[in-house]
Amino acid sequence: MTDRKVLANAIRVLAMDAVQQANSGHPGAPMGMADIAEVLFNDFLRHNPNNPNWFNRDRFVMSNGHGSMLPYAALHLSGYDLSIEDLKDFRQLHSKTPGHPEYGYTPGIETTTGPLGQGIANAVGMALAEKLLAAQFNQPGYDIIDHFTYVFLGDGCLMEGISHEACSLAGTLKLSKLIAVYDDNNISIDGEVDGWFTDDTPQRFRAYGWQVLENVDGHDANAIQAAIEAAQQATDKPTLICAKTVIGKGAPNKAGSHDCHGAPLGEEEIKATREALNWSHAPFVIPDEIYTAWNAKVKGQHAETKWNEKWSAYQQAHTKLAEELARRIKGHLPANWHDNAANYLSKICSDQPEVATRQASKLALEGLGPILPEFFGGSADLTPSNNTFWSGSKSINNGDFTGNYMSYGVREFAMSAITNGMTLHGAFIPYSATFLMFSEYARNALRMAALMKIRNIFVYTHDSIGVGEDGPTHQPVEQTPTLRMIPNMHVWRPCDAVESVVAWQSAVEKTDGPSCLLFTRQKVKHQDRTEEQIKNIYQGGYVLQDCTDQPELIIIATGSEVGIAAEATQSLNEAGYRIRLVSMPCTQTFEAQSDDYKESVLPTTCTKRLAVEAAHGDYWYKYVGLEGKIIAQNTFGESAPGEVLFEHFNFTADNITQTALKMLNKG
Repeated sequence: MTDRKVLANAIRVLAMDAVQQANSGHPGAPMGMADIAEVLFNDFLRHNPNNPNWFNRDRFVMSNGHGSMLPYAALHLSGYDLSIEDLKDFRQLHSKTPGHPEYGYTPGIETTTGPLGQGIANAVGMALAEKLLAAQFNQPGYDIIDHFTYVFLGDGCLMEGISHEACSLAGTLKLSKLIAVYDDNNISIDGEVDGWFTDDTPQRFRAYGWQVLENVDGHDANAIQAAIEAAQQATDKPTLICAKTVIGKGAPNKAGSHDCHGAPLGEEEIKATREALNWSHAPFVIPDEIYTAWNAKVKGQHAETKWNEKWSAYQQAHTKLAEELARRIKGHLPANWHDNAANYLSKICSDQPEVATRQASKLALEGLGPILPEFFGGSADLTPSNNTFWSGSKSINNGDFTGNYMSYGVREFAMSAITNGMTLHGAFIPYSATFLMFSEYARNALRMAALMKIRNIFVYTHDSIGVGEDGPTHQPVEQTPTLRMIPNMHVWRPCDAVESVVAWQSAVEKTDGPSCLLFTRQKVKHQDRTEEQIKNIYQGGYVLQDCTDQPELIIIATGSEVGIAAEATQSLNEAGYRIRLVSMPCTQTFEAQSDDYKESVLPTTCTKRLAVEAAHGDYWYKYVGLEGKIIAQNTFGESAPGEVLFEHFNFTADNITQTALKMLNKG
């Protein structure tokens, strides 16, 4: 049998060679954690390189994603479709080995990591998804959902606030199949962390309700093995393994120093490292006996085959449950989804409720939730305000994991990253909610969802100065346009209950990225529409009111401002002007339509355009042009009732009318 140190050294040399060839990267963490990775991958991790998407696989997350060469090397050695040429292309354009692990690029990479702390939060979401599915689908004798989530993290992850949010919640939820390995090497980019990070990490995690295994020698395979075995035995709490390691282990002159954290070792140090490790092979050359010892294809296929046999028996014994789980794993919507969604939209059109769109959002959940069992909702301690708990919601906060809703506490960032992890795990469509203002706390998790192009639904209520008396600290101004600027993100700001249902349906059906749904606190008016107009809501922008001939001015509005724009448009048309009102609930969806459709809504022949939105207005110049006008909220708000603020900041039908008349040179 090949010596375990030699197997671990294969990771070390691949990491240092790839970083050296790229002349960029982080060799220290992969070299320091190589022994831990070797034990995890070869003794514990249930995975199948032949099928990286086997559903009951263990999940592995490299939260300290700068150490990306560790998972790349381990996946390559294990037999994944990741060649030595791919490792040579580390950090190069369009390679399968980008600088930080990226979901969708590399087989076996479960999530995009790099912004520190988010990987551990994603892992909490994965472990939560496993526990929920096990509670919902496992039956006596059929533990069809049964896997661990392992995560590596470093000092930087533990310094980031999101790790506090997520790990606190993981302990409360008793996510016993979550096992985190802390690379306790006392080094970050600036040097030894004693000057800025002296937390008692073990005590901190014990306070969260974790099992903590301290002072594990991260370079002793037997000690690592014993720690992971102990972690697997815990049935009522997650485990943190505090592994004492030396960053850059094996490099005789740079190990233990921040000099090897984020820079190539250099040719001389690499030569010395090869000598110190007794590694005589050329760069990127791995002996066959090492590949043989690492190869997980046979073992992985055997594990999946055994699970497939159990799955077949489960299908026979619990046919309906198996069919439902299979559908959810595939990511398919229920067969009756479109018909039922259409029927419910018709009901809302008929009922014509005049409510705040946050309440309309709850109406949408009442109609769509019963036909979508994969929905898992939650709020960051604002459930009554967000209106995200519908009649079919069942909280898991009492320890019953057959439920479909969770109060996350005041943890906006962790909530968003946790739901990213749930989405990545599969079989769930999560939605989570807070005030739009507090999307700021969660912003980088939203960006990561968009970067990964995953379906996650972020619900944001209290979307403007309509928040009212809570004042400018709670009144969003720049949030709506900046959310629209995130690539792959769809931002819906519906004007009434009808558009709210369409927004929810569109977010559910969008599989190539996340969606933000922005809802009002204040009541809005129902807008009458023809069947054709209802159909066109799905295009993201459409003509809500029109004139008898070609328009001489187009008003574009979103959300609660559509109602006042409709009043102004009607009065102007009645006075003999030719005004078109366009409701634009989702600009990204509108931009994806054909040129002909966009021209039919916003004809280039009409250059006089006025945009109205209670948010910062610069975004709208792309639609109105530099000579257009924008009625917007370009300053912070004030503390007063919402209706007073709309009057104070000139979001009124009269101001829209007067602005339009000036543009027409008629007033």
